Amino acid sequence: MHEQLGITSKHRSHGPQVTPHGVVFNLWAPSANSVELLEEGLKPQPMPKSADGWHQFFSALAQVGSRYQFRVNGDLVVPDPASCFQPDDVAAPSEVIDTNALRDTILYPGRPWAEAVIYELHVGTFSEEGTYGGVERKLDYLRDLGITAIELMPLNDVPGRHNWGYDGVLLNAPNARYGRPEELKRLLRAAHKRDMMVYLDVVYNHFGPQLNFLHSYAESFFTDRHTTGWGPAVNLQGKDGAFVRQFLIENAMLWLRDYGFDGLRFDAVHALQDDSTKHFLVELAETVRSQLIGRQVHLMLENEANQAHLLERRSGRAKLYDAQWGDDFHNALHVLLTGEDEGYYRAFADKPLVHLARALTEGFAYQGEVFPLHDKPRGEPSAHLPPEATIFFAQNHDQVGNRALGERLTQLVSPEQLKQAMVLLLLSPHIPMLFMGEEAAAETPFLFFADWQGEAADLTREGRRKEFAHFKSFSTSEMRARIPDPCDEATFKASKLNWGTLESAPLSQELHALTKEVLAIRQETIVPRIKEGFTKAKVELLESHDGQSGGLNVHWETAKGEVLQIVANFSRQAILRPSLIEGETLWGTETASGHLYLHPADIIVRLQPTL
Repeated sequence: MHEQLGITSKHRSHGPQVTPHGVVFNLWAPSANSVELLEEGLKPQPMPKSADGWHQFFSALAQVGSRYQFRVNGDLVVPDPASCFQPDDVAAPSEVIDTNALRDTILYPGRPWAEAVIYELHVGTFSEEGTYGGVERKLDYLRDLGITAIELMPLNDVPGRHNWGYDGVLLNAPNARYGRPEELKRLLRAAHKRDMMVYLDVVYNHFGPQLNFLHSYAESFFTDRHTTGWGPAVNLQGKDGAFVRQFLIENAMLWLRDYGFDGLRFDAVHALQDDSTKHFLVELAETVRSQLIGRQVHLMLENEANQAHLLERRSGRAKLYDAQWGDDFHNALHVLLTGEDEGYYRAFADKPLVHLARALTEGFAYQGEVFPLHDKPRGEPSAHLPPEATIFFAQNHDQVGNRALGERLTQLVSPEQLKQAMVLLLLSPHIPMLFMGEEAAAETPFLFFADWQGEAADLTREGRRKEFAHFKSFSTSEMRARIPDPCDEATFKASKLNWGTLESAPLSQELHALTKEVLAIRQETIVPRIKEGFTKAKVELLESHDGQSGGLNVHWETAKGEVLQIVANFSRQAILRPSLIEGETLWGTETASGHLYLHPADIIVRLQPTL
């Protein structure tokens, strides 16, 4: 019967396959002795096992909307690991979804990477309702601000009512707390109607600690050859590793092809350890590029290893990945703005201005030098890459949420510094990203939260407090007691944006207006030069009166000889202003205009067109 339906062992894929005659259920369970299909309201059906570990059964009674589970070895009842929807949480029955039906007949082509202005958000805390509909209702606000792409934090299903999403256990199932798959698709269509792209953050380096049943029937899905720090590493090598690679690549194609996402951001890819001849990341990108022709699909990395070879260009376009998150830029800028030097900021505290200068002109601050926190080399040479190969940000979910109290920059620096950082971020030729609420000086914290139960909750709570024990401000148990409980629902609720304040507070209105104005300047003047191609960059460190480095004078030059200049003072005292290039001023703080000195938080942006 399977052959009559056009489904053979060579065409097996993870998850249910909907046909005109019924549904073919598939489970790769090489460690299981027996697997039964449990369809709601029907008797259990044994699923025959093939030599390569697949268990398969065709049900003529199943259809879209049917609920089902698997019973492994006669006792363990589990959801489908490739489930496309879990209406009643991860341990409950899976629902058959025909994701092919989600595909658009007329494809949104996307936008060039140079036009990307990314807005990262968490669906559950972005709006009061915490749903896809809540995001959709703010699309006009974001479009009018100048945002061209929203990036959703992971949607994959996790146990409980709320979570950041990075501990997913069912990668294909968008979290039911945010809405049904059809409502997610509606959000994407609404964004595309406004010529806005939608990206998704995905996590392939580990699975969550609770209700992950893969170990019970697919032991070789994971490996003890490598560790991740978050849980067992996925197995990407050998015969069994091929099934794992297939599972992950099918997940990427589900989001990009079926739902129509315009790009994916791959979390912590340095933890994807793979000694295969062709690394998984290469196979993944090559597959996406070869199968999604005719669309602008953007692939982004978070990669602590600073691997420039994954960002190489061919004829001006990315061969594999479009860009990497620029943590070096953020860390150096944060140290300059706040003076903080604990945790990972220690690696940038010795010479933050030098690190910032290198990031602005070469993408990475660490390009093979010894990284103090690891005491070993980090990174690869990146000066040959174009600026758009790095995504810069002053805040994001990690950099805010990984703080003990989840404070945003609004609580840490002056309004003048906030504005300076915004102008630097949005008018540099790197791709900018804002974190939800940043455009309006949000004061609500973004805390780490998860709805774990039992031992997992205890370990998370204690681990969170231990993490900050070496920080001066949390050096005693009494101080650490101030750290919010990640598993308390109040922590989740405290992280929701307060739109009333964002739309009414004076500083919020002021920064929102600035952000909108600067983004308009970016689209009119910076984006065309990115498309033209920036080919050279140089930087001068500006000294303060006490001989310390206090500012930067950065030049980027295009292939046509046009020059973009940004001059900024990050010190607490005035410094001598360098010579400004001929041309027009795109932005200049009042205290900097026409003066010989740059005062604290001053920034000037100028453009010299070709003569």
